[in-house]
Amino acid sequence: MEQEPIRVGLMGLGTVGSGVVRLVKNHQEDLWQQTGRGISIERILVRDKGKERSVQVDSGLLTERPEEILQDKGIDLVVEVMGGIEPAYTCIREALEEGKHVVTANKDLMALHGAELLSIAGDKGCDLFYEASVAGGIPVLRALTEGLSADRISTIMGIVNGTTNYILTEMARKGTPFADALAKAQDQGYAESDPTADVEGLDAARKMAILAYLGFHTHLALDEIPVQGIRDVTTEDIQFADQLGYVLKLIGIAKRNEGKMEVSVQPALLSGEHPLASVDGVFNAVYIHGEAVGETMFYGPGAGEMPTATAVVSDLVTVVKHMELGVNGRGMVAPYCEKRWKSPREIFSKHFLRLRLADEAGVMAGLTSVFAEAAVSLEKVLQVPISQGGEAEIVLITHTASQHQLETILRRLDEMPAVRQLMSHYRVEGGNG
Repeated sequence: MEQEPIRVGLMGLGTVGSGVVRLVKNHQEDLWQQTGRGISIERILVRDKGKERSVQVDSGLLTERPEEILQDKGIDLVVEVMGGIEPAYTCIREALEEGKHVVTANKDLMALHGAELLSIAGDKGCDLFYEASVAGGIPVLRALTEGLSADRISTIMGIVNGTTNYILTEMARKGTPFADALAKAQDQGYAESDPTADVEGLDAARKMAILAYLGFHTHLALDEIPVQGIRDVTTEDIQFADQLGYVLKLIGIAKRNEGKMEVSVQPALLSGEHPLASVDGVFNAVYIHGEAVGETMFYGPGAGEMPTATAVVSDLVTVVKHMELGVNGRGMVAPYCEKRWKSPREIFSKHFLRLRLADEAGVMAGLTSVFAEAAVSLEKVLQVPISQGGEAEIVLITHTASQHQLETILRRLDEMPAVRQLMSHYRVEGGNG
């Protein structure tokens, strides 16, 4: 006897929600072959039932009242693609309390309330999946929770915001100033009218919080992650990086050594040989190093209707498979590692500094003595001729140094009258030395 289809309540019919409707409608045969059950979207929550939409749906499916989905005992599974914190948080919590499985694409919500919601899901024997919340169609969360679950992850580095990657690519390829590159990203639909979350690094930080949670089995709060955006990046910085064999990207970095971790988001220089260095435009990529597997990288479109919808529907398929096997909620693993942060003396990298100095005898000797006293050697030094009389510009890359050493150097440089300006400073990843 053929089983009843799985009944889905869809919350949101914007870009991603429309893609979910298209996939479920057009891939019924594939979905049935994979799960042994039909999948039927029974109700769709929208803000305005009268609005014209890019996908055709029966108007009888539309509702403006969340309770028509949440309190419907016949709906097995809720797909949340509304975005934002509220009402999404309340809806997902209520759905789980009602014993409904949930699939969401909501990175903001999962970064802020993920641990709590996953705990509720586990208590209620429900699945809560959120693959689409990080890097769109790239199955990186499933790789961390399933494919690499037997390994111990030491490094997760990601280009996880397509908007900033597009802007930096335009600046690098065409010499376009930041403001013009941002305006172009907005014209192309890659950036919102208010681009703050993207260009200030907040969107990337939310995604890194999720990746670090899954990779290191430790819950961390967003306000614990140091974040620096790309507003102050100049085309000159990018050009100097290129001369020295590096590319500049907005990078999320999560590393763990000997039980201690560091997580940050910042513009950083990557050596040309680094796997992330060639990721351009709106594409995303996540580089993962495991003690057993070594280096792996996941690359693809980080946003867009169909890539993100594909991740949502893939999660939906997994929930249905779990329902057939009777194992819903058993995959929830609570954070079990103590949260221990590295101190500034335990965070190591190379550094790029761009300085404007007085063009006087003895200045370079004084500069190098500052680095020598901090026990930091220089890997590359570039002197740049400038038209202003009496000043010189120096670009340098250090060998590996601790954050503490670097902070000591910056304090000393700030005290030197001959150092007129620290024009830029970036972390450097990869390369020799």
